[in-house]
Amino acid sequence: MSETVTACPRTLEISVLRHNPSDPVSTPRLERFEIEEADGMTLFIALNEIRENQDPTLQFDFVCRAGICGACGMLIDGRPGLACRTLTRDLGSRVTLAPLPVFRLIGDLSVDTGEWMQGMAERLETWVHPREQEPDLGALEERMEPALAEQIYELERCIECGCCVAACATARMREDFVGAAGLNKIARFRLDPRDARSDAQFYELIGDESGVFGCMTLLGCEDNCPKNLTLSTQIAFLRRKMLIAAS
Repeated sequence: MSETVTACPRTLEISVLRHNPSDPVSTPRLERFEIEEADGMTLFIALNEIRENQDPTLQFDFVCRAGICGACGMLIDGRPGLACRTLTRDLGSRVTLAPLPVFRLIGDLSVDTGEWMQGMAERLETWVHPREQEPDLGALEERMEPALAEQIYELERCIECGCCVAACATARMREDFVGAAGLNKIARFRLDPRDARSDAQFYELIGDESGVFGCMTLLGCEDNCPKNLTLSTQIAFLRRKMLIAAS
């Protein structure tokens, strides 16, 4: 009679880049933690176990735990990703975690993506600009074709996690670059029939090297988007439309 052999769980070695910029004596350093891997374990679960059982001062962000809020974005072995959607079984036994670059560091793995995203939204005016000066708020909206609604919905799936910005070479070199997240917003509002802005007006917002013409097409944004958005395709499409608007 054969016996079922149960494999021993792996011991994971997780190295975390630690630094608290609000503490004048804190210096960046790698700190190593060891935990036993469990079935179906994600990096989010692993980090919670470390914080609960080894170091309660470890800083990282989370809200939904379902890949919707984007709060747990971080560098996972050098690549941007979401801790809650990354299974440890897909990684090696040694994992290195660091905060997303470009954004302001709060502490350890926690960064302030909200400040960057808000600044980008205000700069690009990412809200519907109605065709009427004083729209009737009680009136029903005009019917939108399902195919168009689907296109807009696809662009709305961005969760503003910051992974595309962290993976972008241009964003590392130009602080004023709006990034794929911002350009994706422009693509979304350009499609919206309720928005009164013309291509020429959108060109004023993104028609320079801080916008569509700053992108070097290295595909870092699309390769690392946890929602698998076709970001580079949208940027290329916008670039063509902005060239037409400028001519």
